[in-house]
Amino acid sequence: MSMTAPTPPEPDTTVVAALRRLNGRATLGDVVSETGIPRDQAETSLKQLMETCRGHLEVSDAGELLYHFDPRLIARDHEGTAARVGKAAWAAFKAAFKVWTAVMLVVYFVVFVVLIVVAMTANRGRDGYGGRRGGGIGLGDVFLIRWLLGGRAWRRGGHYYGSRHAKRLPKEAQPPFYKKVFAFIFGPEEPRPSRRQKDRSTIQLIRARNGVVTTAELVEHTALPLPEAEEEMARLTGAYGGDPRVSDKGEVVYAFPDLMKSASGKVRIREPKPAWLRLEHPKNLTGNTGTFNAVITGMNSLNLVAGSVIGLAPVLASARVGFVMVDPLIFYGLGVVPVVFSSLFFAIPLLRAWGVMRENGARRRRNIRRLLVGLVYGRSVGAVKWVSVGDAIRHVGRRLRDSDNQPGPIVKELEALASEFGADTEAGDGGFRYRFQSIHTTFVESELMRRELKLQDQKLGEIVYATSDTAEQAAQRDMAAFDRELARAQINLSRYLPSPNRVGYEEDFEVVEAEGDPGRVSLDRGLEPTGRRRPRVRR
Repeated sequence: MSMTAPTPPEPDTTVVAALRRLNGRATLGDVVSETGIPRDQAETSLKQLMETCRGHLEVSDAGELLYHFDPRLIARDHEGTAARVGKAAWAAFKAAFKVWTAVMLVVYFVVFVVLIVVAMTANRGRDGYGGRRGGGIGLGDVFLIRWLLGGRAWRRGGHYYGSRHAKRLPKEAQPPFYKKVFAFIFGPEEPRPSRRQKDRSTIQLIRARNGVVTTAELVEHTALPLPEAEEEMARLTGAYGGDPRVSDKGEVVYAFPDLMKSASGKVRIREPKPAWLRLEHPKNLTGNTGTFNAVITGMNSLNLVAGSVIGLAPVLASARVGFVMVDPLIFYGLGVVPVVFSSLFFAIPLLRAWGVMRENGARRRRNIRRLLVGLVYGRSVGAVKWVSVGDAIRHVGRRLRDSDNQPGPIVKELEALASEFGADTEAGDGGFRYRFQSIHTTFVESELMRRELKLQDQKLGEIVYATSDTAEQAAQRDMAAFDRELARAQINLSRYLPSPNRVGYEEDFEVVEAEGDPGRVSLDRGLEPTGRRRPRVRR
């Protein structure tokens, strides 16, 4: 029995109306004052809005939390009308062309091959050679049918994500030939992880860090730009019962107590890979191997050439002598239709190539950012060190080896990181260098909050203030606060940062298929377990 993600409850309409009047920016007290509803109910509605609408949390100098939404309260997954219409039109065209392809490519290929064989057989007959006797279906025909349809274990409606994914499948479950034909035209099917599947990794991060994380820690594992990470953290707060808290240094720290409750007792979970171990492979135009592309190209080229020679050439030749005799069946059936189809068959991938080039450029920029996140965090989480432009160029160049080694995109991404985190900047002979003190501070505050809350034990930390304290008890609490401040400088954060000198790649289909053990393939998806595949790691 399949399970679907629950639909989040609708927020209170009076809270929505109040936020519109407040231009999307308000404290909890503002909302309570505007609506007159109880504090807990208003807070619940605000968290629900954080999950469903674009927004993020802010913190004032006094430590007050502010909820900041787009004044129009736009849904997070909102798409414009033009985008939706364009996607629907492209999907309809793909579906129609796939049906046409299934008929045209194979049927016309077989027809033209038969015509060529008949012509060759007829010529050999005149020369005294005999042709093939008998009819029926031979072993070659059976092999061709099985080759086109694929193995018995292929699940009906299964996805073909390209040759890298197909190599993981057992031999009897290899994708059928027609799937690769469609991939040649429209590209391999793209895995689309659901929101729930994407959240699994983030939830593992939260549980691995004892239920307490900051936005900077989310950036470490996603490499999202800081404003987007803040919006994502706000959504997670609403979706999974987060409790934003303000630390002594004014940092917003998010606690998720409910995620730390387990029937097995203390939560023990392996931390997911950080961003620089989840680089993106370049997108393939077809996803097929060179051999299959050559076979498909050969079949369609035969249709194109044969249609031009058999269907169109006689008509064009007869027109030159002023006498045109057109057989509609030959002209249209064996000429116009296969030529038009074969031309589109080659034209669509050529047009897609431009989009693939743009996408690969975007993926390279994201990979550069992920590698720079590793470098910056490696020099900020422990002892804070400077990161120069030269350091960034060398770090990325050694790990992202491709033909494009221009320093411009690397410098641009480093400057973006420095701007997002308010890094200290210093000019030198070799260019600018940056120091990310705020990242270190954020990690320290997060660790102190973990020690204080102890969510892994589901117990509160030390009481820092009580109205019933005597002077002696207050002095003891002050001493305890001094000890905590002293411990602040002695915190070892290295265990939260895998080495940025190691990089790896991750495919979207790994996220889609990782319902249980991240390294295994689900039998429910028509696949067989193939064991854990280690990511390619470069040192």
